[in-house]
Amino acid sequence: LARKNDALLLFASTSEVYGDAEIVPTPESYWGKVNPIGPRSCYDEGKRFAEALLMAYGKQYGLNVRIPRIFNSYGPRLREDGLYGRAMSRFILQAQTNQPITIYGDGEQTRSFCYITDTVTGLLLLAQNKEAKGEVVNIGNSQEKTILELATKIKELTKCKSSVTFHPLPKDDPKRRCPDTTKLERLVGWKPNIAFEDGLKRTVSWFSKKN
Repeated sequence: LARKNDALLLFASTSEVYGDAEIVPTPESYWGKVNPIGPRSCYDEGKRFAEALLMAYGKQYGLNVRIPRIFNSYGPRLREDGLYGRAMSRFILQAQTNQPITIYGDGEQTRSFCYITDTVTGLLLLAQNKEAKGEVVNIGNSQEKTILELATKIKELTKCKSSVTFHPLPKDDPKRRCPDTTKLERLVGWKPNIAFEDGLKRTVSWFSKKN
């Protein structure tokens, strides 16, 4: 359909294509370390395969494709339940109800949390920039936080009495997530503007009003 209408196609890929990355911060040139038959493989490999198809289509037909690899985004309206319930939303809900905050693993694994307005701004700038045709770029915050740091900060903001409990780490869960965003900065002049604690305060506030 995009080819027929000479349309721009922005495909939302993911940091999951890197698997358990051996290079951190991770650049777009890194090919990844992914288990193709593991419990996460439907998502990981699905995104990797989609990227491959889109890049081939771009080369074959000149389709105007841009592929952002989105790292952990957060903010109001963050999904809290179901298969894709996030650690952040789970921690906030547990803290607000004084339930134990459940950490999988030792809590030393890292994620790089990018506030939603920063993520969306990066996507819009990528879509508008003519030089971004055919490019694959990371979108995310390069400031790493451990999961234990996240839980501690949420406890502090909510003033809860929750304990922290530790559970077995799921198979193939990546140890670190941190993007190298040099390419996007060079292409469109983008950098995240919302500090982690400010974004977290906004997120906790939204959950408080919602519940």
